[in-house]
Amino acid sequence: MPTSVSLDVNGRAVTIEVDDPGMPLLYALRDNLELKGPRFGCGLGQCGTCAVLLDGEPVLSCETPLTKVANKKVVTLEGLGSPEQPSPVQRAFIDEQAAQCGYCLNGMIIHATALLAKTKNPTVPEIKKALADNLCRCGTHLRIIRAVQRAARNA
Repeated sequence: MPTSVSLDVNGRAVTIEVDDPGMPLLYALRDNLELKGPRFGCGLGQCGTCAVLLDGEPVLSCETPLTKVANKKVVTLEGLGSPEQPSPVQRAFIDEQAAQCGYCLNGMIIHATALLAKTKNPTVPEIKKALADNLCRCGTHLRIIRAVQRAARNA
């Protein structure tokens, strides 16, 4: 029997009908709503590439059942800004050329956004701790840290 789940995604009220109430939020975002910011990486909650903000807190959408987010606010990479008007964190990642392969980019930006919402001027150890659950395969770690510092200065 199909289940309807209503939630707010990037400031828009949506209702998603699913056959499997345990379906991950990631699949609903990508398949039902065609949002491509959160990505499927490992499917085990170990890489961070599927991160979204759920009521302002970063969560891994690959291991979050859609039914657990009913009536909550979800913000994806697309909800932070646009190509024309990137968020301060997105702009800083662009300016610092912090992306190479792009695998980790979604999770890094989501976690950095959550960090800066709580800590206006984070230290390098605080930045590293906030981003620690994101797997970066290409090694742009120093540029990522500089991007978060730049975003903090420019926010």
